[in-house]
Amino acid sequence: MSITGRQIRGARSMLGKTQKEIATAAGVSEPTIKRLEGQDEELSGHTSTIAAVQRALESAGVIFIAGNGEGPGVRLRKDRQE
Repeated sequence: MSITGRQIRGARSMLGKTQKEIATAAGVSEPTIKRLEGQDEELSGHTSTIAAVQRALESAGVIFIAGNGEGPGVRLRKDRQE
């Protein structure tokens, strides 16, 4: 599933994390997170970078929801660790 910058931005906000914290967890730079969050549609960039950011957010408890006519979204796992 491809994700959007809005989903990354929303996921990070729901977690209460900074761009720097997500960048560290994903092993990428803070400007990379800023650039990805600035893309409103499907992300462009290195697939390995996008995958690392997605994994970091999912590891923190985020579930990415594919668009189903209402647009893509995010939510938090019920059993996530805080």
